[in-house]
Amino acid sequence: MHRFANPAQFNRLADKILPWAIAITVITLVVGLYYALFASPEDYQQGSSVRMMYVHVPAAWMAMFVYGVLAVSGFVALVWKHPLALISGKAAAPIGAVFTLLALITGSLWGKPMWGTYWEWDGRMTSVLVLFFFYLGYMALWQGIEDEDKAGKATSILALVGVVNLPIIKFSVEWWNTLHQPASVMRLDGPTIHTDMLIPLLTLAVAYKAYFVVVFLWRMKLEINERKISALAQAANVKVHHYGG
Repeated sequence: MHRFANPAQFNRLADKILPWAIAITVITLVVGLYYALFASPEDYQQGSSVRMMYVHVPAAWMAMFVYGVLAVSGFVALVWKHPLALISGKAAAPIGAVFTLLALITGSLWGKPMWGTYWEWDGRMTSVLVLFFFYLGYMALWQGIEDEDKAGKATSILALVGVVNLPIIKFSVEWWNTLHQPASVMRLDGPTIHTDMLIPLLTLAVAYKAYFVVVFLWRMKLEINERKISALAQAANVKVHHYGG
């Protein structure tokens, strides 16, 4: 794991991954959107409203996945003090927040025609909203604490506390009788969704994941470069003060 602790080595690895991740993002996004919008059938109950699922469901999956990245980064930062772990969490948080907000908005837009309301304080929607607040809190701590070490510890602890919310989100539709239907894709007995809908859904899920890799690596490279510039500026100031007496 410490093999990529060297920022220069990490940047070289990221530069090799990025072109592939960009290509996968573009291809799967175009193919997935075509099948989602034009080639997949309408639902016999939901009609064309079912197409909102192709945006909403992958966004909801990513909201949870990215928070998992946040929690693992926090754990690695606290236990092994890996130099890139904090940068990883800091880079992932805004992306996860955007996916979570997208899931909340598209879910509300879908809920109005299907359930007759944009919002209901049921287990699934409430726990996803709590997840969004955890993302906001994580980013606020980074912004509000000037000392990098203290900010790193505080954000890592918050990320680990918030990970308790992930199983609540996942199993909320089974633990409580809510508006949400039970899971139809990630089930022990296999997906119950029709193949014509499942394929574009999974294709767009791959597109979202590849997009995350692209933005995540870009943000990590940017953060590393900013810290390098900041370190050089501090070293230059020390030298000026030293020779200036």
